Amino acid sequence: MRVSKSLLCVAALSTVALAALPTIRVQAPRTPPANVTHSVQDNFIGISYELSSFDTLWGTNADKIPVPMQNYLHNLVARLSKPLRIRVGGNGMDGSTYHRSYKDSMLELPDPDAYFNDIPANFGPVLFDVMNAMYDKVGPMQFMIGLSMRNGHDFTNIVELGQDAVAALGDRLDSMLLGNEPDLYAGHGERDAYSIEDYIPELGAAIEDLTEGGALTAGIPKIGGPTICCSWSLHDILDAGMDKLPYNYYTLQRYPNHACSGVNERNTNLTHYQMHVNVGPYLSWNEPGMERARNLGVPVVMTEYNSVSCGGTNISETFTMSMWAVDVGLKAAATGYSAVYLHTREHGIQYNLFDPVTPETSLDFGWRTGSPYYAALFLAEVTSPEGNIVVDLDINNSTTDADAKVAGYALYSASDRTQEKLVFFNWDESDIQPFRIAANVTDKVEVRLLTAPSLVETKEITWAGQTIGDHGNLEGEQKTTEIFCQDGCIVNVPGPGAALVILNPNVVLFSGNSTLVGSYLGSGALSGAQTAAWWWMGAVAVSLVPLLL
Repeated sequence: MRVSKSLLCVAALSTVALAALPTIRVQAPRTPPANVTHSVQDNFIGISYELSSFDTLWGTNADKIPVPMQNYLHNLVARLSKPLRIRVGGNGMDGSTYHRSYKDSMLELPDPDAYFNDIPANFGPVLFDVMNAMYDKVGPMQFMIGLSMRNGHDFTNIVELGQDAVAALGDRLDSMLLGNEPDLYAGHGERDAYSIEDYIPELGAAIEDLTEGGALTAGIPKIGGPTICCSWSLHDILDAGMDKLPYNYYTLQRYPNHACSGVNERNTNLTHYQMHVNVGPYLSWNEPGMERARNLGVPVVMTEYNSVSCGGTNISETFTMSMWAVDVGLKAAATGYSAVYLHTREHGIQYNLFDPVTPETSLDFGWRTGSPYYAALFLAEVTSPEGNIVVDLDINNSTTDADAKVAGYALYSASDRTQEKLVFFNWDESDIQPFRIAANVTDKVEVRLLTAPSLVETKEITWAGQTIGDHGNLEGEQKTTEIFCQDGCIVNVPGPGAALVILNPNVVLFSGNSTLVGSYLGSGALSGAQTAAWWWMGAVAVSLVPLLL
């Protein structure tokens, strides 16, 4: 429905009278503070997969690529100007073995009784065939793969894996992650009394073997690590000698809670994830090491994050986690991370971004979309092609006040430091939260909303008026509200919900339908690369039609 600008203005302001919550006056500087220089690219958000279940999500070979996964990925690719980040790794890959002789299927699981948080696989080159086939269908992606460090005395297998990854993926290979959570090797019984002093020499030996074998090229860093989670610090590892090794990323991964020993009061505490005050400490656990990394000029990446490790709990699939994952992503961008990867695992894990009906029927429709996937959609759309500087606005002292029900960020162009966007959060389910933007900031704003009926909702979640269907397809009409703002304006954020607010008229939101195959486009209508290019050009060329929410 097309609505005149004057009617949109009246409609937007008239709802204030209905709102019980007091209006918040947004104080966002026109440029970021002079000491804030860190920026993120518009492919800041990535997706991380465990190797052991990768074939049930991406297909067993290059001829059997599930349509739903094509759609899930293309929804993200279409909203980016740079390649979508994909990681294949995790604990399972760190315990897996590469076999060049596996030509017919991607992987096999040799141990039916394996611990569910560490499932090893035997896998082969079909992995790369499938990754390339998906790239060709959905558009540009950049890949990270894991290389095991569990056997610190023989790197023959990871050299073969690295050689074949480089040969098969070429420039699509972004990095190879050397080891996964080595700080837990001793505690999990993988290595005896393993310490940083043991780890550093092994890193040097592994990199030397990879270089001699042609998997690495001298002078071109292609290794990421240490991918620690828990008991070691990045600063200590760098001091021990990792700063002398050729890394293109320093990698961390972290969960706020775990369910490794079962469900308890802490890992089912939904309120913890509704408090912006908790996000900063969660992300800053390696702040000295991140500062050291900045001085070395090496990007820091969160290669894996989600709500509750070891598979999640009953809170992990709620709308709270959609909002929390967006909040974490933006706070990470504001505190020095260069990318974050939302993690997904085998069928039935409660924090998953998506699940087929069964692991054996991934080619069928009927997939379930998890609440964190909506956060990935939001984060794919929040950044701009030239990159952004992100600043936490500390609205209502939300970084220090545990009772705050709101939060907000300002996003600035990385190229000229001008203000482009705002993001607002409202965790109060009781009513709409009005946010007032001052006069003379912009002539108009465009608003898209992330909403659900409640913070515990698991299905009726929408981004810009759309929800995800059973084959990864976007359903419903895409909604963007346009509000006149020359004399100031109010943006109403439903409770609960989050808003992306566009201030700069030169910023163009993605417009159109990003479903690649399904009810909107017949399979084979366009090649993946053609479709990705078509949608991106459409996003730039198509002007937005203002809609009432």
